[in-house]
Amino acid sequence: MIDLDKLYEQKDIFGFFSEHLSYPEESPFYLDGVEDHIARSHPFFSDIQKYWNEMHDISLDELQMMYTEIFDFQKDATLFMTYVKFEDAKERGQMLARLKVLYEMFGLHMEKGELADLLPLMCEFIYAAEWKGDQRADQSFSLLLAVLEDGSYHLMNALEKYESPYVHLIRGMRKAFKSCITQEEVRAND
Repeated sequence: MIDLDKLYEQKDIFGFFSEHLSYPEESPFYLDGVEDHIARSHPFFSDIQKYWNEMHDISLDELQMMYTEIFDFQKDATLFMTYVKFEDAKERGQMLARLKVLYEMFGLHMEKGELADLLPLMCEFIYAAEWKGDQRADQSFSLLLAVLEDGSYHLMNALEKYESPYVHLIRGMRKAFKSCITQEEVRAND
């Protein structure tokens, strides 16, 4: 079960993840350090700091080239969270439709041609959505986080294989959403 209050408290970090997982139009490393974004007390701080330290001094051209090489040319390192599991099967289309409906229920209207399982979009949704007091939120966010959990696991393994600095960002993101699982579920999954 998802603790939606904990997730709500971490909304800002998902804006950070969205920005850093989107194609870099400008360098996202314009501030002095990761502490400007994330408190040291967060369980994922060390992962984000590793990512920040490895990426901070890379030029925009190099960032763009690295991003394209890993996320566009490596099939197993896709940012589409349902692709590895379903590829282009009918089930993927159904999951994309469910995610799109979820986004629309909470006020996010996707651009035409955009796929609902794109990781930066999913993080942006968590960052921007208002779900406090909405009875549909428990079931909806359980679906969203299940897709994130499954897809990001495969992505993390691929990034590790390619020795990409993005692995630290994905590992930190996974710790962020796992910290929002209620303790009863964590104990049951141990």
